[in-house]
Amino acid sequence: MQNLQRTPSGAPRASQVAAAVIGNALEWYDFIVYGFLTIVISRLFFPAANEYSSLLLTTATFGVSFFMRPVGGVLIGAYADKRGRKAALQLIIGLMTVSIAMIAFAPTYAAIGIGGPVIIVAARMLQGFATGGEFASSTAFLVESAPADSRGLYGSWQMFGQGLAVLGGSVVGALITKGLSPEALDAWGWRVPFLFGLLIGPVGMWIRRHLDEGKDFVDAQHDAKVKRSLGSALNDQRRAVLVSMCLTICATVSFYVVLVYMPTFANRQLGLPLDSAFTAQMIGVACLTLLVPLFGALSDRIGRKPILIGSVTIYLMLLYPLFTWVVANPSLVNLISMQVVLCSLLGAFFGPFSTAVAEQFPSGIRSTGMSVGYNIAVMLFGGFAQFIVTWLIKVTSSPVAPVFYVIFGAAAGLLGAIFLVDPVLAQRRADEGLHHLKKVEG
Repeated sequence: MQNLQRTPSGAPRASQVAAAVIGNALEWYDFIVYGFLTIVISRLFFPAANEYSSLLLTTATFGVSFFMRPVGGVLIGAYADKRGRKAALQLIIGLMTVSIAMIAFAPTYAAIGIGGPVIIVAARMLQGFATGGEFASSTAFLVESAPADSRGLYGSWQMFGQGLAVLGGSVVGALITKGLSPEALDAWGWRVPFLFGLLIGPVGMWIRRHLDEGKDFVDAQHDAKVKRSLGSALNDQRRAVLVSMCLTICATVSFYVVLVYMPTFANRQLGLPLDSAFTAQMIGVACLTLLVPLFGALSDRIGRKPILIGSVTIYLMLLYPLFTWVVANPSLVNLISMQVVLCSLLGAFFGPFSTAVAEQFPSGIRSTGMSVGYNIAVMLFGGFAQFIVTWLIKVTSSPVAPVFYVIFGAAAGLLGAIFLVDPVLAQRRADEGLHHLKKVEG
């Protein structure tokens, strides 16, 4: 442990990163597991005249929480910029513990009528408020804890944590759908993933008690020139906000359609059993999760922009052919093949994504600025992704309809990557210029 670089307080950076990643993974697990259990929750809490209406109500409730994301992102982001990343991350984990307990113990519609759905909606809104501050606060912490030449790798652990969350949700979803009868799943089995998520309370709070602030944040606290208000984040950093929004549109649409919605799509549109859908999901997400830190580290060598542009361009080209192929030839093997290809490309994109967004803003307003661009994009394009694709399938009568929404997201991501400010490439050009100058002078 003696060789580990340390933060200002002396805590080893390796343990700092581990604390942030584990807490982040537990955080996102609780948020997305609701999406994986959409079909079951729709039956128990949102009974309607037909299955389509019930599913729309449930996916809309999934999206309602995203209205709170910008509110939570801005307020918690400002709190993180003022009080520190550690304080914000501890607050977030506490709020998430309360919200997940509300869902885990909520009586169904059959038990108490309208009170059941009301509890679910309230819990989802509280989750949205808390999660709105998670990405910006944890990413700012990771990037600011990193050595200057390893920020891509350190920032990639943010998306690695989210990948672990999806993978964990897929594993639990596969286990309960394969191991329980439909009656047991509806009676009590659906609560198991949420009860497991309650570990975020004692585990997450204990983990985040040991975080220390990064050098950039500590330095910014002593420099009044870098302190900005929310208005400054919007006005002085308009380019940064727009670039962040474009990149986030790609990330959030892909996350909630290709990852979270896919089990529902495979079950309803391809006719595959839920346990098979979760199996394909686990394999694809495992590929994504493993590739994220590799491409994060690669971005420290060749830059964020080349990886973002390259991965999203190939992703954009393959989306429609892969979706139409799987819909025309639905099978577990074909679904796994599609998920491995798409998730691998997303792993390359997600590798430098978090660091690239963080680097668009100065440290003094980083959490606030990131929260604005990130959470507006997530609210508008990610929160209602499942609702939109369910509606698209209905109105077009085409099971391949979701791919058009994903293509839109990928196109936005490509636009953001083109206009990205890349410090790695800028430093390389500066070094090359200095080398050329020295050569001329010599």
